[in-house]
Amino acid sequence: MNDLAVTFIRAIVLLVCVALLPSAATADDWVTYEPADGAGKGKHIVLVAGEWEYRCEEGLPMLAKILSQRHGFKCTVLFPINPENGTIDPNVNNNVPGLELLAEADMMIVLAMDLELPDEQMKHFVDFINSGKPVLGFRCSVLAFRYENDKDSPYAKYDFRGTAASGAEIPGGFGMVVLGETWRGHHGHHAVESTRGLINGRRRGHPILRGVKGDIWGPTDVYQIDQLPDNAVVLAYGQVLRGMKPDDVPNYDKPVMPMVWAYEREVDGKPSRVVTSTIGAAEDLESEDLRRIVVNGVYWCLEMEDQIPRPTKDNPAATNVDYVGEFVASPFGRDKFKPGLRPADLAL
Repeated sequence: MNDLAVTFIRAIVLLVCVALLPSAATADDWVTYEPADGAGKGKHIVLVAGEWEYRCEEGLPMLAKILSQRHGFKCTVLFPINPENGTIDPNVNNNVPGLELLAEADMMIVLAMDLELPDEQMKHFVDFINSGKPVLGFRCSVLAFRYENDKDSPYAKYDFRGTAASGAEIPGGFGMVVLGETWRGHHGHHAVESTRGLINGRRRGHPILRGVKGDIWGPTDVYQIDQLPDNAVVLAYGQVLRGMKPDDVPNYDKPVMPMVWAYEREVDGKPSRVVTSTIGAAEDLESEDLRRIVVNGVYWCLEMEDQIPRPTKDNPAATNVDYVGEFVASPFGRDKFKPGLRPADLAL
């Protein structure tokens, strides 16, 4: 083979390798909601959507609009992006562009499952959780990472199964070390038994429950919870209902489980606030009281609980969690997302 042929082959191999690399992240890969006036002015929240079942690509932008337009927080939502066509694709588990924006964020909200991100993306996520800044995690985020291919990655230790080929093992992975619990299983019968949220009356004075009446229902099932940090405050419990309607009767054979809790984990000797909710699919978030817990939870995480509006006789709800525009959630389940959607389609 002559030198010209060798040069040609090398050029072809180089082009193929470049084509296989993830494209550089651009602002087209995420959506940012600039804030209206409100208590959150000057605070930036990054919301990470990265799962295939619970319509994170719908629920998190809806919450971001409320937080930005009703409360003054700048909000950026990141998505799983199909690198071939630039669309939001919940079945993509290895590409969430824009995680570098976490470096400038004051808080992260996450709804993720089964992610195996490239190290250059995962580094930004881990740098954030190691910074001690606050986190609010929803539902399947207790099993946010599942390393099947790159078990030698230094970040494989965040796999919810708590195993890694290298590095220190973290039992329970990201869920346990940050959110306070890992994946234990479905307590309710998945897609057969729904959830009634029960407010913990002993904690009714907690700022996160300010203005919350207790009317919480969601079609997703109750998660099994076996252990929580000693300092975790359970704000609401999940009761299993024998059906998929709000007025279905409880399944008294299944005890209630912690559903929403708040706690402070220690990072470099300093407290870091965390709120976890095992209910939080887009359909669940159609519950006004659940949205109120979430928004109040953001204030609490950012140590702004003194600015959570207080109920009055004329405004017993206090915290405004009205939708910005219309919102009707798609059903949860694999492949039930709206294909072809791009981040720009979700802009205000």
